[in-house]
Amino acid sequence: MLGAGSAFTESLMKDLALMPGNQGGEIRLIDIDGRRLALAKSLVEQTVGLLGADWTVKASAERAGLLPGSDYLINCVEVAGLDCVRHDYDIPMKYGVDQCIGDTVGPGGLMKGLRTIPVWLDILRDAERLCPNALVLNYTNPMAMLCIAAVRTCSMRVVGLCHSVQGTSRLLARHAEVEYDAMDWECAGINHLAWFTRLEHEGKNLYPRLMAKARDEASEFYEGNPIRCDMMLHFGAFITESSGHLSEYLPYYRKRKDLLEKYARSGYRGESGFYANNWPTWRKNADERRQRVMNGEETPNLERSEEYASGIIQAIETGKPFAFHGNVPNDGLIENLSPRCCVEVKCEANGDGWTPVPFGQLPPLMAAICESNARFQELAAEAAVERSFEMARHALMLDPLTAAVCSPAEISAMADELFSAQREHLAGYR
Repeated sequence: MLGAGSAFTESLMKDLALMPGNQGGEIRLIDIDGRRLALAKSLVEQTVGLLGADWTVKASAERAGLLPGSDYLINCVEVAGLDCVRHDYDIPMKYGVDQCIGDTVGPGGLMKGLRTIPVWLDILRDAERLCPNALVLNYTNPMAMLCIAAVRTCSMRVVGLCHSVQGTSRLLARHAEVEYDAMDWECAGINHLAWFTRLEHEGKNLYPRLMAKARDEASEFYEGNPIRCDMMLHFGAFITESSGHLSEYLPYYRKRKDLLEKYARSGYRGESGFYANNWPTWRKNADERRQRVMNGEETPNLERSEEYASGIIQAIETGKPFAFHGNVPNDGLIENLSPRCCVEVKCEANGDGWTPVPFGQLPPLMAAICESNARFQELAAEAAVERSFEMARHALMLDPLTAAVCSPAEISAMADELFSAQREHLAGYR
């Protein structure tokens, strides 16, 4: 577990311990923050103890000592901690680029990719040397950029995992008023911008019911997902990521104050600066909650989560198939998207690993929206691999939201300001 201080650690390691019939093993926690690493180790030890699982736990700030012999690597690293959160939001905002989350696309996503990918590639190079047969499950954003960089530079087998597909599919079942397990659906696209192209129950299309709710701006469905509902009404399908995050992938909603007032809401529904304003507090609160659990002041959640990691590991270890949606290279999987991009499609895990399932073609309108972001992601990943400020500047010029607001000269000036503010975290860039 790389980045063991992550909020994912408790849930993912608990899920491992809850795998039915598992024989246990060794959990190895790695983090450069000694305080958070010690807390993570104590919490994971407590969790596996409460579950009576036969797992031992090791922890170290030095990954070289723990990588050898590892079967799976789960990547949840964060580079630069809290140092750049304000820069990622405040500097683009000076130029009129208003972000809600800003960690996968746009100026904030670009900068996070530039900071993170060199560290990610160092990890993968160590893995090639020390545990070349390990399978890599990546949770760190910007998801697509990290997966593209991995494919272009290393031999490790990597899949990117997010929870937006399983979370949104359950949300749609609730609003369509059908049992989740009875719903039949297909979903494909790119991370945070995948489309539910088919949504049925007992052979009946559920979209007319959802469209009717989306047209009622007073409905719970619309109020909880204003931008997703609007996109569904105009593009024909619901999208996987929250309205706030989704709005950053599009040129439509965040370029004028009146549009934000009409379509954005608080929190993940589109609030300006939501991530930058809250991330430091979330991180602090997460550590405090974990400490309360350790002190017996709060009851831990010991139920298996919906995250994919343990399901994939269970399928590989037992041979029992498991279906999930993963972020993988577009080797003909979505025919009308760039062959060099990273796509999010259904995958099937079994004793041999995982295999992506070819999707075919997305409807042209949906493919075009994905493609506009995929080209930005490809160039941004290349910029990080090459450590090139010029490529990074060009990538930002392709970002749909940034381009909707700024001229090329303004984008270039913004890029210079971002690079200067974060220079200490961009070693080797030129």
